[in-house]
Amino acid sequence: MNREYLAIDYGRRRIGVAKSDPLGMVASPLTTLTVRSRADAVEQMRKLLDEYSPNGLVVGYPRHASGEPGEIAHEVDRFLRELQYAGDVFRVDESYSSQEATAIVHAHGKRVGVDKGRVDRLAAVILLQRFLDDLPSDA
Repeated sequence: MNREYLAIDYGRRRIGVAKSDPLGMVASPLTTLTVRSRADAVEQMRKLLDEYSPNGLVVGYPRHASGEPGEIAHEVDRFLRELQYAGDVFRVDESYSSQEATAIVHAHGKRVGVDKGRVDRLAAVILLQRFLDDLPSDA
């Protein structure tokens, strides 16, 4: 059974992408897409979906503290509509994933510096690992 997933940490300029192993146990960074527009983001993401044919797409979904979707969540929804991915899409609360990713980078004695994409990739890994850890073992 294919339990391979792709995850995205959506941003207006960069989209962090992570991938799980075929067993759906471990998330790893894949790439950071640098995008010029939402149409460009859709095109680049479609290529990755075609290349990897994942079991599903995990998407960071930003919410306010009240639980209501934030402004970026509405952009994520538009992005997903335009993407027209036929597989399952799982919206995962992305609260603090970017801050956690930045803290991990700093804990390893690195600075974010010019490679801001490192944080985006790591945020996608965090989202995907949270999702994988919550999956039932027989899913």
